[in-house]
Amino acid sequence: MNDWLRKLGLDRPELRAWAMYDWANSAMMCTIITAVFPIYYEKVACAGMKREEATRWYADATTLAMVIIAVLGPLLGTMADFNGRKKRMLGGFMALGLASIAGMFLIDTGDWVLASILFILANIGANGSFVFYDALLPHIARDDEVDRVSTAGYALGYLGGGGLLALNLAWIQKPEWFGLPSGANLTDAQQTLPARLSFLSVAVWWLVFSIPLFRRVPEPPSAGLPAGYDPAAVLPVRAAVDRLIATGRGLRHYRQAFLMLLAFLIYNDGIGTIIRMAAPYATEIGIDQGIIIGSVVLVQFVGIPCAFLFGALAGRIGAKRSIALGLTAYVGICIVGYFMRTGFHFLLLAFLVGAVQGGTQALSRSLFASLVPRDKSGEFFGFFGTAEKFAGIFGPAIFGQINRWTGSSRGAILAVIAFFVAGGLLLALVDVPEGQRLARAEEAQDLAASTTAPQAVLDPDWGGAAN
Repeated sequence: MNDWLRKLGLDRPELRAWAMYDWANSAMMCTIITAVFPIYYEKVACAGMKREEATRWYADATTLAMVIIAVLGPLLGTMADFNGRKKRMLGGFMALGLASIAGMFLIDTGDWVLASILFILANIGANGSFVFYDALLPHIARDDEVDRVSTAGYALGYLGGGGLLALNLAWIQKPEWFGLPSGANLTDAQQTLPARLSFLSVAVWWLVFSIPLFRRVPEPPSAGLPAGYDPAAVLPVRAAVDRLIATGRGLRHYRQAFLMLLAFLIYNDGIGTIIRMAAPYATEIGIDQGIIIGSVVLVQFVGIPCAFLFGALAGRIGAKRSIALGLTAYVGICIVGYFMRTGFHFLLLAFLVGAVQGGTQALSRSLFASLVPRDKSGEFFGFFGTAEKFAGIFGPAIFGQINRWTGSSRGAILAVIAFFVAGGLLLALVDVPEGQRLARAEEAQDLAASTTAPQAVLDPDWGGAAN
């Protein structure tokens, strides 16, 4: 059993607890971001609007949420490095996401403004928490296991998110099985109750299955303020801003990490656009609601073995080549999406997405983690999170704009190919061995400096120096 868990990257309690947060949070990504809420938003919250207009409002809400977290991510990640509060800040963003999703139960017919606000806040909460979640990875996984641990997290995310989504689909399609109102002559509130209960179920699921992370994953040690700062006189925000400026300037020293970050920013824009806009697009062209939600369930369960396969593939040909393979598949996915007309086409699209989505994103995370010093993981994953969130800005924004110009989203789907091509070309320039060598050398240098010179370290309340 231990050997099997080791091959999966889950042989230690802290690794399993870390990966369980993907299980917990993926319920939000499946039910709220991808499947149920987009349909509810267009059919209930935006009732009376043209379908194309509802799709544009959804894209605009997504763009605004991603702008906010993209701006906050690096700053908060750097502050978490200074004060050693990655888990606490993760918990704060998680609480925002939980409250917003629970509030979605109150969305009624025509409440598109409330729906948009809660959707924006839920996005900020979920994606903000992932800045700190990703930053924990290099502290618990060794260099030789980081790819497997990262892909295991995505695989568990598929299983957890897909499992709850399947349950949500069952009580939405067959409410009578669960004792919920069904049949004719239902009020609006009764008709929408199954979908609204699915939102509450996501909040409960996310909360319960996040507990192992807070219990088992150790808080990484504080990096302390940079030399020359008096912790009694310096505000954390100011120190974080100064550190970010220095990191931005120093990115040229981590050239391979910077190239990886830039490539990820571009190609993940395409991935994020497909994830977020597939359901609104399918609703716009008349695909049945049950097929849409069922297809998202299919993505999750196809993604489980495929995420593990990508981890194994990376062990044979390397993470970089495995990512490139996934990007090539995404080009084909865009072409299928452009010609999509029927429910079968959407199911085919879902199968292809499930085969490459988790592995491509998981290996991107682990590859970047291997190219940066561990003692600056929060700071660099703040930038990584910013790249990920900016990817959520441009794709949906362009999607919405093409919709406005043409009156349809088909051209927008085809335009996404450009993100995969451009990102893949930049990825080809990344020299992985050189980047990893430089990151480990920087760690050794920082460790040597910390043992030969005094360093200011903040106490838990940011109030004064700690010994």
